[in-house]
Amino acid sequence: MNTASNTNSGWTPDSWRSAPLAHGVEYPDRQAVALAEKQLRELPPLVTSWEIERLRGFLAEAEEGKRFVLQGGDCAETLADCKASTITSKLKILLQMSLVLVHGLKKPVVRVGRFAGQYAKPRSSATETREVGGSKVTLPSYFGDLFNSAEFTAEARRPDPALMVRGYKHAALTLNFIRALIDGGFADLHHPEYWDLSFFHHASLSEQVRAEYRRMTDNLADGLRFMEALGEKTVDDLTRVEFFTSHEGLSLEYESAQTRTVPRREGHYNLSTHFPWIGERTRSLTGAHAEFFRGIRNPIGVKIGPKATPAEVIALCEKLNPLNERGRLALICRMGKPSVAQALPPIVEAVHSAGKRVLWMCDPMHGNQITTSSGIKTRSFDAILGELEETCRVHARLGTVLGGVHFELTGEDVTECIGGGAGVTEADLSSNYASPCDPRLNYQQALEMAFLLSRALSKSR
Repeated sequence: MNTASNTNSGWTPDSWRSAPLAHGVEYPDRQAVALAEKQLRELPPLVTSWEIERLRGFLAEAEEGKRFVLQGGDCAETLADCKASTITSKLKILLQMSLVLVHGLKKPVVRVGRFAGQYAKPRSSATETREVGGSKVTLPSYFGDLFNSAEFTAEARRPDPALMVRGYKHAALTLNFIRALIDGGFADLHHPEYWDLSFFHHASLSEQVRAEYRRMTDNLADGLRFMEALGEKTVDDLTRVEFFTSHEGLSLEYESAQTRTVPRREGHYNLSTHFPWIGERTRSLTGAHAEFFRGIRNPIGVKIGPKATPAEVIALCEKLNPLNERGRLALICRMGKPSVAQALPPIVEAVHSAGKRVLWMCDPMHGNQITTSSGIKTRSFDAILGELEETCRVHARLGTVLGGVHFELTGEDVTECIGGGAGVTEADLSSNYASPCDPRLNYQQALEMAFLLSRALSKSR
C-alpha cells in the first residue's frame, strides 16, 4: 500500500524552494522562469506512473540479486544531438551490452538510459575564464542545454528559462523515437556476429582473453538463433525489451513543474523521467534536492563519493526512504579506483547492519577523471575496470549484492577515454573528442567493458 502521505509531512512539489539550493543557476528574468514553469505544468507527462511503478518493482528484484541494472548514456545530452542516428547508436550499444550481461549473469537485465532529459550538468565553478582576443573574459559556466549554451559568448552563456521547455520537447521526441525503435524490433541485435568486435584483435588482449570473448559471443549467437528457430516470442530479453529513462534532477524548477498526482494512485510522481537521481554535489541532507526527492514516488538514486561517511549515508537513507521500501532507493557509489577499497566497505557494512533496503550500484566513471598534460579531460579504461572489479570483490566479501552499474558512454566512435582493446592513447584524444562536458566510453570500449564486467560479476558470485 502506498503510504507516502503518512511520511511526507510538510512536503509539496515546491517546498524545496525554502531550502538551500546547491548548484542552482541565477536567472536574470524571474518572470520568464515563472512562464516556463507554467508551460511545463500544462504539458503532457513524458512517462507514466504505471511505467515508474513497473521499474520500481524491477529495482526491488535487483536489490535481491534477481535482476541486474545497466544504466548508461551521455554525460550531458545536447539539443543538437536529438537526431535519429545518435539516438539509435546509444540505444544499440546499451542493448548489446545488456545481452552480454544477460548471457554472462543468467538473469534479466534492466535497461536504463541516461537520456531524454539529461540536459543539465553541475559544474565545479559558477563562472569560467578564458582568453579572448588577448584579454581574459569571465562568463557563466556551461551548465547544460537546459540552462544555457556551450559557446563562449555572453549571449550563449546567459541562463535562459525557455530552454527548459525546449529540453522537454526534445526529451519527448527522443522518447517517442526510442519507443518506436523498440516496438519495431532491432533485429540485428539478435546476431552478435555482426557487432563491431574489432577490439578482439588488439595486441593488448591475451590469447586467453580473446578466446574467452569469442566463445561468449559464439555461445550468445547460438542461443539467440536457437530461440528464434523455435519461434519463441515470449522471452523479453531476447525478442522484446523494455527501456527506462533517467537523468540527474539538477534543475528543480524543471522537475517540480512536471511533478503531479495521478488518478487512482497516492502521492506525487515526477513524470519527466522514470528514475531521477541526486548528484554527489547536491546530496546535502538539508538541501533543496533532498527536500524535493523525499516527496516523489519515483525510485530515486543518490551518488555517493569517497568523502561520504557511513552516518551521512544512513541519514540520507532515512530521509529519502523513511518506510524502508524495496525498490525505492539506489546508492550509486563513485569512489574512484584509488579510494574504493578503503571508502566503500565501511559504508556498505553500516547500511547493511542498519537494515536499510537499498540497491547498490557502481558508477566507475566519475571518480576516475584525469587531466592530461595538454589540459584534456579523460578517463582510463583500466581505472574504470579496476573500480568495477574491486567493487565486485567488496560486495562478495561482505555478502551484499551489487545490483547495477552506471556508465557514461556513447555508441559513437569518439576518442575521449584512453585504453581498452580499442587502443585509444593520449595522442588520439584530439581525433574525435565530442563531449561538451565529461569523457565517455566509445562503442568498442563500452562493449568490451560489458564482457569484462560479465566476467568480474561471474567470478564474484
